[in-house]
Amino acid sequence: MPLTKQNLNFIFGLLLTVLLTACGSENDAKDSANNSDSQPARVALVMKSLANEYFINMMEGAKAHQLDNAEKYELIVNGTKNESDLAQQVSLVEQMMASQVDILVLAPVSSKGMLPVVKRAMDQGIVVVNIDNRFDQEVLQEMGMSVPFVGPADREGAKLVGLEVAKYLEEGDEVAIIGGLPGAYNAQQRQLGFEDAMSESSLNIISIQSADWESAKAATVAAAILSEKPNLKALLCSNDSMALGAVAAVRQAGRTGDVLVVGFDNLSAANDLVQSGELLATIDQHGDELAVYGIEYALQILQSGVIPENIITPVDLIVAK
Repeated sequence: MPLTKQNLNFIFGLLLTVLLTACGSENDAKDSANNSDSQPARVALVMKSLANEYFINMMEGAKAHQLDNAEKYELIVNGTKNESDLAQQVSLVEQMMASQVDILVLAPVSSKGMLPVVKRAMDQGIVVVNIDNRFDQEVLQEMGMSVPFVGPADREGAKLVGLEVAKYLEEGDEVAIIGGLPGAYNAQQRQLGFEDAMSESSLNIISIQSADWESAKAATVAAAILSEKPNLKALLCSNDSMALGAVAAVRQAGRTGDVLVVGFDNLSAANDLVQSGELLATIDQHGDELAVYGIEYALQILQSGVIPENIITPVDLIVAK
């Protein structure tokens, strides 16, 4: 076709149309990407038992934080019916995977048992942050995983409250430990902290038993120890729920004031008993802030793609005012 002026005008118009269409498509793509980037992240907070005030406080703290940061993220909260329901917590995480959340902040029932489903979540591209009860580090390494942890210095906290007990006892006095789930990292660390304090104070640990974090079980365990060990001077409980059960057993045995009890968590009922003198002391690990720390950490990871170091959160000794 001869390149006449009329033909040149036609070709130029055609090229201009193509260029404008391409630019429009590119801008549409950029607008779509920008809109996607501006969408709030979908955050799932999955905890242990929501029958436990500690995790209720954790949930309420997270909800309050989300309301103040609604433009940054949406929040879905779930928890198990009890402290040891591994199957239910696995199911909850699978539900969050199916709903395609961006972030999973998890307080695991089991330090080892939750890792297979966590790996599947990470393989799906979900950012996972471990809070409260730390994953087993050896199993993490074996599975080739790296999961940041945000949580309290459990061993340090247990040692603090153990040393508080020691102030009121004499060298060689008998004490017992009532622990959480044996396979839980925080239960193990708190037992070690109690043992550190007792060893440092030359006190005699005559029994270590588990009550799985549950108040009723702790009451039964404590009653048996009190019956079998008439010289017992203190019960060191790895959380406040168990401490409440232990206090009830001490009352029932008529040994209030003779047998000291301490806990860990600073639940409101436990704090009331500290102030009244039936519970010697507890540890505040600031559960209402813990999930918030984890969420903020996860949002940073989602934005930067960089997994930072673990964060160890503060613990404080609570005694009568």
